[in-house]
Amino acid sequence: QVQLVESGGGLVQPGGSLRLSCIASGSIFSINNMGWYRQAPGKQRELVARITRRGSTTYADSVKGRFTISRDNAKNTVYLQMNSLKPEDTAVYSCNADVINGLKTYNYWGQGTQVTVSS
Repeated sequence: QVQLVESGGGLVQPGGSLRLSCIASGSIFSINNMGWYRQAPGKQRELVARITRRGSTTYADSVKGRFTISRDNAKNTVYLQMNSLKPEDTAVYSCNADVINGLKTYNYWGQGTQVTVSS
């Protein structure tokens, strides 16, 4: 099995920064897409950013220019650098990964980490 473990969430003031990390461990041959999603109270989960194995990135319009996604393939880790945080960024942020094991690709989710932006 594969586990995704996020870290780096917390409470930050508006305009501040946080860096989220997600480490994948277990039975992993390779990982294709990795991404960050978020879900605020009363709202649907939404894509924040996604990165391919080769480093191509996609961002939600609401975070473009403020958030940066990156990954370290050797460490099976994906990062989300969040700058200029706004109260509306408050949500549970979850890591997602497409893990290749054998001839199949499996999709996994982390347990989520809370990000709260408030003064």
